[in-house]
Amino acid sequence: MGKQTPQTSGSTYQAVFDRAAQDPAGFWLEQADLLDWHTPPSRGLDYDGAESWQWYPDGQLNITYQALDRWVEQGRGEQPAVIWDSAMTDQQVTYSYAELLDQVARLAGALRANGIERGDRVLIYMPMIPEALIAMLAVARLGAVHVVTFGGFASKEVATRLDDATPKAVLAANGGVEPARAIRYLPNVADAIERANHKPDVVMVKQRAEIDDAIADFDSSWLDLDEQLWANQPVDAVPVAATDPLYLLHTSGTTSKPKAVVRDQGGYAVASAWSVPNIYNIEAGETMFVASDVGWVVGHTYIVYAPLIAGATTVVYEGKPVGTPDAGAFWRVASEHKAKMIFSAPTAYRAIRAADPTGDQWQRYDMSALDAVFSAGERLDEDTYHWLGEVTGKPVVDHWWQTETGWPIVANLRGLDPMPLKAGSPSVAVPGYQVGVVNPLGEPVQPGAEGNIVIKLPLPPGAMVGLYGEPERFHSSYMAAFPGYYETGDTGYMDDEGYVFVLGRSDDVINVAGHRLSTGTLEAVIAEHPAVAETAVIGVADGLKGQKPVAYVVLTAGTDIAPQQLSEELVAKVRHDFGAVAAFRDVEIVWGLPKTRSGKILRRTMRSIVEGDDVSAPATIDDAGVLDTFAEQTTRF
Repeated sequence: MGKQTPQTSGSTYQAVFDRAAQDPAGFWLEQADLLDWHTPPSRGLDYDGAESWQWYPDGQLNITYQALDRWVEQGRGEQPAVIWDSAMTDQQVTYSYAELLDQVARLAGALRANGIERGDRVLIYMPMIPEALIAMLAVARLGAVHVVTFGGFASKEVATRLDDATPKAVLAANGGVEPARAIRYLPNVADAIERANHKPDVVMVKQRAEIDDAIADFDSSWLDLDEQLWANQPVDAVPVAATDPLYLLHTSGTTSKPKAVVRDQGGYAVASAWSVPNIYNIEAGETMFVASDVGWVVGHTYIVYAPLIAGATTVVYEGKPVGTPDAGAFWRVASEHKAKMIFSAPTAYRAIRAADPTGDQWQRYDMSALDAVFSAGERLDEDTYHWLGEVTGKPVVDHWWQTETGWPIVANLRGLDPMPLKAGSPSVAVPGYQVGVVNPLGEPVQPGAEGNIVIKLPLPPGAMVGLYGEPERFHSSYMAAFPGYYETGDTGYMDDEGYVFVLGRSDDVINVAGHRLSTGTLEAVIAEHPAVAETAVIGVADGLKGQKPVAYVVLTAGTDIAPQQLSEELVAKVRHDFGAVAAFRDVEIVWGLPKTRSGKILRRTMRSIVEGDDVSAPATIDDAGVLDTFAEQTTRF
């Protein structure tokens, strides 16, 4: 049996970091003992010295066995595995490890009965309900590959993912529930399938009583997920190669086509098992409350896989940080379920602060079980950092990572060797990640100097191993700029103690409420309007969401449309074609967009202007007069 305590217990941060840096293959092979393998690996790493690597190349396992079966076999079958807390439906449901295993194994049996096998892709389109986790785990149990699509996306984005991943099946819910409305998912599913070139063989639907739509309203061939689950026998976990893909997760790129990150089975399982006790200080039997969504990487790793692989209890929350019913929603959930940690995005904490600036709601609950408050998804501003600390009296731990890495790059390791916290910094590089800051030529910069944040290759277990079907894009997006390093796309600096300060994106991806959104995708949607000749979308600072998208539009010659009408039509179009997740509300009509001589739009210069900074015309600008006119026309946010 695998060891259930971290191999680094009792060690200092620096000793563990140095060991992982000096001998990554040996260090991570030792950590593989945290799992119970079907075929234990004899090698930690195969690396070609360039851009291709494999962790545990001769190992075999199934990640759902690590997350479920082994805990039942070891006597934890009655321990809560998942607690679903829905503020929207006023329900709480707890699944023990034995109950969750049974549900997962039965749904896997239903999928197999409908033709799903190892290597097939399955798209999942569900809100924060237990069936979302059960679906992910059931797909993985067969060695198939899940492709979770965030429920806030509209049908066009779902269709894009259908064509990119070519899934054999779609598992969907008939809707989600918001404070003021129900969101119908099935019209989006039907429209996405109609739009897409690729058509799935099977569609299964979880029918929620709160949503009126029924399967019969759309397609008689669609199947009822609950009926299928109980009509089939449970199946065992299928052993697969550690290097087999576990899931695809699309992340925004600088073009309108999202990138599908490929995550492997073995490396991800080891990283999950190692990170829960070392970064979050959570042991088997303790409770994690991560207030995110399974559609994002945070939900994949720290709502679904990592807590269960570590033998912990995970809370699945359907609700908002405020308004369901009040600004104490997170604190209530943490208190009632005795969570040892809470983790959400700065946007959520800012919303709580705005609604309850004195922290009165915190005082209503027994928070003695809570050890720390974690934040990620965007930069945690210092005002919110200090407010959280003052109100909660708990350590406030910012940490930084990406969809591509799958787990934290920089963090304060609460279970290993907690270091002093610094406002504005997510702390230090996590063992396994060798982080540096370089100038545009790839040369290291001095402490305190801003530059491009990079990570020495190979990336550690748990990080992406490629982009689905796009090896050239994998190279051009992440490896080409700084050979031997992964380009994070973020800028920042490191101080003389090794603390990392992340300042912002260096590409055209913006961060809205912790969600990375492609300006290219938004621009493509807006440009389809016949009145729009050209557009640029930039993210400007927003006190609640971190950034908000603002579209600058040049009208088609001869267009006669009122600005207010155009704004309303574009806002509605983005909501329909992209989704409400963009939080898009701001449109400004301008005479021209500032560009370089080569035609590249000067988005960073535009952002500086609208945020009120003093700006000089860049040497590469094509026409300084356009920049001056833009500055005169533009609202300062």
